[in-house]
Amino acid sequence: MKEYAGKKVDRFLLSTILLLTGIGLIFFISASLGVLAKSETKFYNILFTQLAVGLVGGMIALYVTARINYKIWRTYAFLFLFVALGLSLLVFVPSLGMAHGGATRWVSLGFISFQPAEFLKIAFVIYFASWLSSVREKADSFKYGLLPFIVLMGVIAAILLRQPDTKSLMLMFAAGASMYFMTGVNIKKILLIAGIACAGFIILAFSTPYLRDRVTTFLNPNSDPRGSSYQIKQALIAVGSGGITGKGIGQSVQKFSYLPEPQGDSIFAVISEETGFVGSVIVVLLYAVFAMRGMRIASRAPDSFGRLLAVGLVILLTAQSFLNIGAIIGIFPLTGVPLVFMSQGGTSLMISLAAAGMLLNISRFQKKRTV
Repeated sequence: MKEYAGKKVDRFLLSTILLLTGIGLIFFISASLGVLAKSETKFYNILFTQLAVGLVGGMIALYVTARINYKIWRTYAFLFLFVALGLSLLVFVPSLGMAHGGATRWVSLGFISFQPAEFLKIAFVIYFASWLSSVREKADSFKYGLLPFIVLMGVIAAILLRQPDTKSLMLMFAAGASMYFMTGVNIKKILLIAGIACAGFIILAFSTPYLRDRVTTFLNPNSDPRGSSYQIKQALIAVGSGGITGKGIGQSVQKFSYLPEPQGDSIFAVISEETGFVGSVIVVLLYAVFAMRGMRIASRAPDSFGRLLAVGLVILLTAQSFLNIGAIIGIFPLTGVPLVFMSQGGTSLMISLAAAGMLLNISRFQKKRTV
């Protein structure tokens, strides 16, 4: 093995990211026509935020992070985590916290609002990659591996469950567990983590009304067709009515008055309705390609920090994407997670593209086999 001398980003991964973002822009605009039919002001507001903050800001962020040596993130890992935790606590400040849909997950500064959990997810991956790479073989011990993971997740859970934001907690747990697994720890510890996760989810599902409703809806989609089951029923109608090739871009019917937030976490339903089975499969394959290429970069990273950081970023982005898609087609409970690179959310899109830029930077230093 030798370090790649070209120092160029992985163009195949870059092309995949740009293709997903381009497809996302097309269908975001199409899905947002459902909003336009109800409120012209709201339509232009979300369009401006998505384009100015999400797309333009995100592309700038991708360019910058793709050029910053990924090793720098390790130096400031604790600072990033500390700041991200501080920002997450701001949602509880009455003058700053903003509620929507029964949850207080946003911070409003008047001219702009953002979701601190988006920053926290990336900061967590950076810090945990830094920690695991610093302890190295000690990661297999309880003191240096499992205990820090449990404590860190406990602190984050205390903040996110208060908002509540279960989906972000689940994604960080999945990324952290994957990174921990990549250190080569004993399989018993992985099974222990899985057991803790299952037990925690069961407790949350039974003790939290909105989670209990979502699990009930998942197990029995016909339980409350006008209430908790409404979104999944309308999403499945959209997916099914798309047929093999779809109704055509812009021709979705469900985005008008039927799908809740069609430009948000229901955007895959609009994609399925307008492009059919063929278009849906293409989108799923693109996310799969992103995941496989990202893991390839991780396997060729020159050091443990780069490898763990790449794994964490890939799992974070692809787990969210497949969780969204799975929920829309009824194989996972609805979680409300946005579809990466596509759903509404200027902050989410910008942070996702920044994370993709970090992955691209790691690809600059990847090693390749010599013949």
